[in-house]
Amino acid sequence: MSHVHLKRGTAENIIATQLWHRGIRYRRNYKKLPGSPDIAITKYKIAIFIDGEFWHGYEWEDKKKRLKRNRTYWIKKIEENIARDKRDDRLLEDDGWYVLHFWEKMALKNTDYCIELIMYYVKNRNDSIF
Repeated sequence: MSHVHLKRGTAENIIATQLWHRGIRYRRNYKKLPGSPDIAITKYKIAIFIDGEFWHGYEWEDKKKRLKRNRTYWIKKIEENIARDKRDDRLLEDDGWYVLHFWEKMALKNTDYCIELIMYYVKNRNDSIF
């Protein structure tokens, strides 16, 4: 557990660096927004979350069955995280934000896809401003 980093993980840094090189400016772990998005592109109201597979319940129904130790604690913890993520997404969307979630492994293996998707939303939002 001591090796778990909550902020500025490798995947988050890669996505942020790629966006910066494309001229997209953002805020990291923006606490003024629900859920403190890992990357918040405030100009275009795009909130990006890079979610760790374990902590945010990737393929949760299958993984839940395989938990061995401290089952009750982990099931409660992960399901609370999933519920909180949904609540924060709803709050952001109600405030006019686009919300994008990427699994950490996807962001690492398919960085170009993630960046292109983000750029699509930037362009979409940019077109609607002018």
